[in-house]
Amino acid sequence: MLLEGALALESPDIYQKAGLIQFFETTFELAWKLMKDYLEAEGFVEVSSPRAAIKKAFETGLIEEGHVWLELLLDRNLTAHTYSEGTADKVEQLIQQKYYPVIRKLYETLEQAANA
Repeated sequence: MLLEGALALESPDIYQKAGLIQFFETTFELAWKLMKDYLEAEGFVEVSSPRAAIKKAFETGLIEEGHVWLELLLDRNLTAHTYSEGTADKVEQLIQQKYYPVIRKLYETLEQAANA
């Protein structure tokens, strides 16, 4: 995952932070669409937006920390529409400490389901 590589950088410069945030945005898009596809395959139909997919994924137990995913969605929307170094620093820390772990957990959950 490209996001993992970006997170491994020590003391990233502003350009590397911008790349990390771009990888975060892309990873989130893939993650919520994967949730949507999985839920639709399970028979759920009202999951066509990120918020609806997150809520249903939480309700069904696909994800455990629904509130973190909703915060992640808000910050992803923030980074997609505004850019400042202060925002980049804040979001970089949130990605490291809070958002990447839940994304990784979703990946592992779906990988286990696929291998079952």
